[in-house]
Amino acid sequence: MYNGLINVYKEAGYTSNDVVARLRGILKMRKIGHTGTLDPDAVGVLVVCVGNGTKLVEMLTDHDKEYIAVCRLGVTTDTQDMSGNILSESDVDVTSERLREVVKRFVGEYDQIPPMYSAIKVGGKKLYELARAGKEVERKPRRVSIPSITILDDSRLSSDHIFTMEIKCSKGTYIRTLCNDIGEALGCGAAMEHLTRTCVGSFHLDTAVTLDEIEKRRDEGRLDEIIYPTESIFRDLDLCIIKDSHRRLLENGNGFKVENILKETPDDEMDHIDDSELYEDGVRVRVYSEDKTFFGIYKYDKRLESFKVEKFFYQP
Repeated sequence: MYNGLINVYKEAGYTSNDVVARLRGILKMRKIGHTGTLDPDAVGVLVVCVGNGTKLVEMLTDHDKEYIAVCRLGVTTDTQDMSGNILSESDVDVTSERLREVVKRFVGEYDQIPPMYSAIKVGGKKLYELARAGKEVERKPRRVSIPSITILDDSRLSSDHIFTMEIKCSKGTYIRTLCNDIGEALGCGAAMEHLTRTCVGSFHLDTAVTLDEIEKRRDEGRLDEIIYPTESIFRDLDLCIIKDSHRRLLENGNGFKVENILKETPDDEMDHIDDSELYEDGVRVRVYSEDKTFFGIYKYDKRLESFKVEKFFYQP
């Protein structure tokens, strides 16, 4: 049984669910989930949670993401990328200056209409199921946030009508739709040609590992090198080490009082408690037993003068 997070490099041709299915075979366990769908043709970072790390799926799905997208002007498709059926083709007369001017309009917040080929449900049906049946339904726009868009390469803009951009965005942003909307604003249409997800929260492309590499490390007994501890996602929080005399109550999901905290940590490598900040109402801490077992995230309730469980990760 493994617990934690794996930064998987999703290769083209795999769905996100395909990645989970193969990992279940590699790790011989069922409790695995991914933190944000990538289209089959897209590549890059797919953070996968295993064991007690699956309790982080929703939290990690909310993290901001970064992408590098290749966009082709002068064409629109039913999927908003080049894997779909072409709906229209247009002449392109777009300068580098014009492209940058239009792209700037999408920096910040804007209302984005999700594509028909997406997993969003309308009336209990996934949109892509309706699209495959030849149906199109009205979709409500969703407010997304895009802190920055950077044009990385427009050297093929005049010849092949292609440019490459880097996008930093909030959850729920469809890059295919962003490409489509940029093309619409330019008056010539556009579709996404290629997509790489380079970052999800603190997980980056340069540390992502392929499924084949994960399988190889399993055979070599080196999986611990690529499975990040569940608590690593909370490393910005202060920690508390609880006295062994209170451990049984922790194991049963109970909170703890200030007097249950071990004042001196037994390992110099573990941070010491900052008492001046620890007992403020609402402060969150990560909690360990004396043998360094991670129990979860607890929040201080000043009125009750105790810490209560916010997210419990302990597994006997």
